Amino acid sequence: MKVHTFLVLILLAADAGAQQFVPAAPDSDPLARAEGMLPSPQHHQAAATVPLTLAELEAAALSNNAELRASALQVAVADARRGSAGALDDPSFMYRGWGTPLAKPWDLNQTQHMFMFSQNLPGGGKRQLRARLADDDVDIVKAELETRKRDVLAQVRRSFYELLRNQDELRFHDEQVALARQGLESARIKYVVGKVPQQDMLKAQIALTRLVEHLVMLQQDSDLARARLNTLLGRDPGALLEVLGRYAPPGRLPGLVDLEKIALENRPELVAISVAIHQDETRTQLAEKSLKPDYALSGGYMLMPADSAYRNTYMAELSVTLPWLNRGRHNAEIAEASAVVAARKADYESRRAVVFAEIQESLVRARVAQRLAGLYGDTLRPQAQAVLKATVAAYQTDRTDFLNLLDSQNTTLDVELNYIRAVSDLEARLADLERAVGAPLPRSMEQSSAVSAGAQVTGMQRDQEVRQ
Repeated sequence: MKVHTFLVLILLAADAGAQQFVPAAPDSDPLARAEGMLPSPQHHQAAATVPLTLAELEAAALSNNAELRASALQVAVADARRGSAGALDDPSFMYRGWGTPLAKPWDLNQTQHMFMFSQNLPGGGKRQLRARLADDDVDIVKAELETRKRDVLAQVRRSFYELLRNQDELRFHDEQVALARQGLESARIKYVVGKVPQQDMLKAQIALTRLVEHLVMLQQDSDLARARLNTLLGRDPGALLEVLGRYAPPGRLPGLVDLEKIALENRPELVAISVAIHQDETRTQLAEKSLKPDYALSGGYMLMPADSAYRNTYMAELSVTLPWLNRGRHNAEIAEASAVVAARKADYESRRAVVFAEIQESLVRARVAQRLAGLYGDTLRPQAQAVLKATVAAYQTDRTDFLNLLDSQNTTLDVELNYIRAVSDLEARLADLERAVGAPLPRSMEQSSAVSAGAQVTGMQRDQEVRQ
């Protein structure tokens, strides 16, 4: 009995050892993990929401942006102040009683009663100049509001094209995933029959994982752009938002001289300084007017004591300031006002130089972005698409391997994404240029060769499907 038990234990141990040292079966499908990591098409799309065009976004920003609302209230304050700037000082009323005997303080019949109204009158032209100063205050605040509007609109335009670019990139990523899945199926069949070595399959797995990494970065960029745009619209940064539009840069950029002329007429900062110069000149005129006298007119009724020959009398009074007796002070005020005008004009020249430099820099960047967009759109994209199409055909007829196909696909992916970014960057540079000149630039859809990148990518991918 003990012998039988011992033999059974030996057999069980041997069986366990045999199971322990059985070599693991080779991975029959090394691309299964990579394929499982590939996202399903359109899984990244936001929940159903109405896409907004650029015009709708700009209108919403102008209506709901918190900074613009605060600036608009400042305009209302300045406009309300304008009504009182040229008004007269408040008239005054005075009662005076004198001559009441101390022995009979209650005997008001012995008191001389005087009731008087007085009004101060500034010298000729001073009220009109003060009203003009208030009007200039309104114009300056309006120019500051316009400056903030241009800033907000430029940020909205940049964020719009950034989000539009991101949507096109995500759409293109989906199509690359679909193409990769077709390539995986074809490569799996060739691997099973031994036409593709395992080493190439592992390299293919790394290449396919890059698509997943690319999607993660795209989703991050999308969330950031959406949060910035929502903030500009006065909405919750996490609110759902999709944009609808197309790239439409002008076929030809204006020259530097034309842009400078536009800026001199439309740049809000320059307009504000110009109004401030006019306001300082008005202050100088007002300081010169200070040498003219101001007046105070008073008129009143007097009730004399009961035993007076005339109990009812009136009183008139005129007061005149004598500014020429204080000429030194007023001359100093005039000199100060004149110095302020000179300083403001120098500030205008300095600011104009800064604006012209900003226009030059923005124009250079816009021209470079335009050349890059043309290079990708007219040269690199057709070349990459032709190479991918030829590689797909060669792979289908076993004249190239799967790694070459992946390399060609990755090259096409890089070129397409760089093209989308180049066109989007061109739109952002145009937004900066429009901000620099203070006015929108003319755009023509017919002149532009850059249409919606998503539509172009879709058409290209349909012609490049990898078939088993």
